[in-house]
Amino acid sequence: MIKKDINPAAYKKFKYIEGGKMSAVKSDIEIARAAKMKPIKEILDGINVPDQADVYSPISRYIAKIKLEYLEKLKTKKDGKLILVTAITPTPAGEGKTTTSVGLTDGLNKIGKKSIVCLREPSLGPSFGMKGGAAGGGYAQVVPMEQINLHFTGDFHAITSAHNLLSALIDNHIYWGNKLNIDVRRIVWKRVMDMNDRSLRSININLGGVANGYPREDGFDITVASEIMAIFCLSNDLKDLEKRIGNITIGYTRDKKAVYAKDLNAQGPMTVLLKDAMRPNVTQTLENNPAIIHGGPFANIAHGCNSVIATKTGLKLADYVVTEAGFGADLGAEKFLDIKCRKSGIKPSCVVIVATIRALKMHGGVAKDELKKENVEALKKGLVNLERHIINIRKFGLPVAVAVNHFITDTDKEVKALIDYCKTLNVKATLCTHWSNGGEGTKELAKDVVELCEKGENKFKFLYEDKTPLFKKIETIAKEIYNASEVVADTKIRDQLKNFQDNGYGELPICVAKTQFSFSTDPSLKGAPSGHVLPIREVRLSSGAEFIVVVCGAIMTMPGLPRVPAADSIKLNDKGETEGLF
Repeated sequence: MIKKDINPAAYKKFKYIEGGKMSAVKSDIEIARAAKMKPIKEILDGINVPDQADVYSPISRYIAKIKLEYLEKLKTKKDGKLILVTAITPTPAGEGKTTTSVGLTDGLNKIGKKSIVCLREPSLGPSFGMKGGAAGGGYAQVVPMEQINLHFTGDFHAITSAHNLLSALIDNHIYWGNKLNIDVRRIVWKRVMDMNDRSLRSININLGGVANGYPREDGFDITVASEIMAIFCLSNDLKDLEKRIGNITIGYTRDKKAVYAKDLNAQGPMTVLLKDAMRPNVTQTLENNPAIIHGGPFANIAHGCNSVIATKTGLKLADYVVTEAGFGADLGAEKFLDIKCRKSGIKPSCVVIVATIRALKMHGGVAKDELKKENVEALKKGLVNLERHIINIRKFGLPVAVAVNHFITDTDKEVKALIDYCKTLNVKATLCTHWSNGGEGTKELAKDVVELCEKGENKFKFLYEDKTPLFKKIETIAKEIYNASEVVADTKIRDQLKNFQDNGYGELPICVAKTQFSFSTDPSLKGAPSGHVLPIREVRLSSGAEFIVVVCGAIMTMPGLPRVPAADSIKLNDKGETEGLF
């Protein structure tokens, strides 16, 4: 019976979810707090990183930053295999990409493979908004969990400060005479903060008289949507970072000539603010395996991958690197493959798609409060979502495995139906119990992944070519990945795309910002909708990050907090410990 794989701690959590007593719960934070962490020196010793002052610097007993000078020395080493973890379309039932990424890394180490997990840093927005933490779960976590979920090593604060320094320099330049003739109506550079705050989406600034500057409209995005975050995660080194920052388009003159950050001499001081943040952060899993956690763009409004510099570091230090791409494969994986891989020259050896029976039943029409009941027919109906993602990944020429993230409510019949369905698609689906059993619960998945990597059947290709016109690239993503019938854009949008094309940006890749809850732009359309339209609301040129952002539907680049935010449950207890981060 499957339930024998579930340990008592997981069962207690299940009983609590179903109405058990609070005393029976062993939450993620309690598990993390009880972890027997090793000093960071021992973790780095395990991957042959020398204990030298010019190699890394400890941030605390359990966290270190690797120095950029050491990364230069690693370039001659052979790369390991890269495994991309993605998922089916998200639902409130949960999928567990980060948890599976951590569990798979622990599983690979269990079977004797030197493996590192490379993850994104959590944003304070969702930590205090919807999710309440993003460092994995159960017995498949990265630690120290509290620091990672809160301020960590200050990287996001550095990115926020660098972004807003450019904002301040823009308004200061206008105040002192506006030598560049920037049109205050055509400034495209907003401000950012790392928190969900819908009230800041559109604001008026410079009010209060002559001494405060020229009044104009402005707004805030969340830090993870900042072009600085994208540049940070796509840069290979500090020189590359500085060049990209200088190429940021901040606005236009009255005759519509582009004005860049380098015209304000902003790239130098902004790079100074980001110098230490650019160094990858190393922590550990609950099983004391190395984890590199660096960068954190969202996949629904940005490109959804950790930093290139962190991934490349992992590939030099391990035989296998497990990394995740945010939300469903239609967003995170597509952007990982078409943007990150295109810009960095890396490519995965295989892709793991995470699925839960609970989520697939929701895609089959089951309400969240009915998920505990066996429903094989609803599961079969919802499996079209998983099938669509498998088909999409194969369009990139990559081998696929499915990780079934197990919940105690899953029945034998449901598990068999899922695994049998995947067999008809010639895909191996593996039941994984890492939430309750850590790496022991992913050993079979680890063996499957190693087999896929060693087969060498990777025929990786991009979804579209660089020279494909911008609007055609958008259509390709919409039709090939979302199964849309057409892309709808008004004359203004089409003219903007033509202008980007005419001004030398035609070969840039596309970064679609849309809801994560559906292949369409309607979050209520579950399963695998087809024949819908992709409405473009806005396009943005990210000339520093070197991609075009296409904003679709009602997606917001500054999210709001939910009616009952996670912040309501986050507090310090009598011992001074954090509670509520799940």
